[in-house]
Amino acid sequence: MKTAKLCWGQRYMWLRFHQLPPAHRHETHVVLRLGVHEGITLANCRATLTYLARRHEALRTTFHLDGDGDPYQKVNPPGPVRAVEVSTERDGTPSPAEVVEDLSSRPFDLESEWPIRACVITSGGVPKQMVVVLNHLAVDVWTIGELKRELRMQRAGFATRRPAAIQPVRHQPVDLARYEASAEAAVTAAGAVAHWENEIAQLPYDLFAARRTRPEGPPARHATLISPALLPASRELAAAHRVWPSLIHLTAYTATMAAYTGSDTVGHLSFVGNRDSHPFGDVLTCMFSPTLVRVDCSGDPTFGELLARVSAAFTLAREHAYLPYDEVVELLSRESSRRAHPVRLASEFNFIKQASREYKGTRTAFTSNPVPEAWAHTGTDTYVRVDEWKDAVAVSLHAASTVMDGDAVERFLRGFEAVLLAARDDGLRLSEAARLTGFTPPESETPACGGARPYLATSDADPAAEQDLAEIVRQVNGLPKTDLTRSYTLAGGRALRIPRVLAELDAQGWTGLDVCRLAGPTPLRALARRLVPLSTQDRNRLGVVTS
Repeated sequence: MKTAKLCWGQRYMWLRFHQLPPAHRHETHVVLRLGVHEGITLANCRATLTYLARRHEALRTTFHLDGDGDPYQKVNPPGPVRAVEVSTERDGTPSPAEVVEDLSSRPFDLESEWPIRACVITSGGVPKQMVVVLNHLAVDVWTIGELKRELRMQRAGFATRRPAAIQPVRHQPVDLARYEASAEAAVTAAGAVAHWENEIAQLPYDLFAARRTRPEGPPARHATLISPALLPASRELAAAHRVWPSLIHLTAYTATMAAYTGSDTVGHLSFVGNRDSHPFGDVLTCMFSPTLVRVDCSGDPTFGELLARVSAAFTLAREHAYLPYDEVVELLSRESSRRAHPVRLASEFNFIKQASREYKGTRTAFTSNPVPEAWAHTGTDTYVRVDEWKDAVAVSLHAASTVMDGDAVERFLRGFEAVLLAARDDGLRLSEAARLTGFTPPESETPACGGARPYLATSDADPAAEQDLAEIVRQVNGLPKTDLTRSYTLAGGRALRIPRVLAELDAQGWTGLDVCRLAGPTPLRALARRLVPLSTQDRNRLGVVTS
């Protein structure tokens, strides 16, 4: 069996997966629904998936912790991919909806389960649809596109009785992981880390400082705006300014976020594929990671001027995007300790082109979606996703209730549309864009919830909790001793080993901490105050398991 460390792009998803409680880890699942050609049999469907897993080691890789607490990937020998047959007939067996719900909501067991599940939905014994569920540790958007392409080729080959001519696989994830352990990659990472350190030092400590409140109602909101008008408008602006449409949307996002927060500096995380940063761009695995885009919004710029700033910031960010994300987490933790206050970088922006999807509508539609319970556990403030469809643009916003209520979510999305449509007037300034959103400027940057530092707790920790936390942090990170007056990172803890720390705490019967809290600036002694002993009965009721 081949083994290797996690690829850099997998490290972001590794930490995100372990930030989520087990019942909410389906937030990291990718669900594909694929049509089946006429003449394709159930055996053909299963053979297609098995062949796919044979070709691509990422689909038969499991994830483990070594003796030092570091995660690594292990490639398992080829074997059949189990595809459950689900009938649309009412024959007493679980319905397709029930089976798909189980496959897509049940967390993957990283140590024993391949990152692929599937079912074939049949009617009268004839396959009609194949549903494939993937763990995001194994795939990214580019990977998904390639898998879909290969699946289509294989299905077409079965339908025509002609073997599909698919090019051999040149590189596998372990090849990429070995490159990332090289001296050449270390030089690249060091340059990127220096850039991030400088950018993080210039961030406001909290983009939502003037808006943050104590949460009321649901933990988070989620809404979507679909606008046919945004498609031609964004393309027209992109052509006029000779940029990609994604940068037009990113500029509209930046303007709307500046209007809502009242901040002269808008920093967010954009997702970058990093496939052109090394010789292994054809590897099918999770290779994307977030990169910091920090935009200066001061001086009331026009939309065109703001676009130039966004373009320059995004280009600079992409040049320094390729690095292990756990090192970014540690940079943020150290900067937060330096300022004696958490520096939050918890807003994300993602642009995805989906030319095959259609809206088939002529008017803007706004939809409030169900409460994103799983997403609310990620520790993220906002996540904006822009999907460019064949005939419309869909803008989706997740927002924690601490930074936006339901009304603010709707006004943000409608403001985004209004700003981008008005931007065809090249003289549109940021102040005018702010008026279009309808947001009242925040009065100050003083947090509405007080701004108390989270580690100024007054209650004493259970001595056993302090002792267990100190010893587990020491053992997992190979430290001579643990200084409880320092944060996990300043005490010598590595971000990538936090899941092992949490697993060991769980094994000792403690709950109350997560990846985000351990990765923050709070001293370990204050974190120990959050530890709560969990009874066996509670553990069974909550389904807590060691990861």
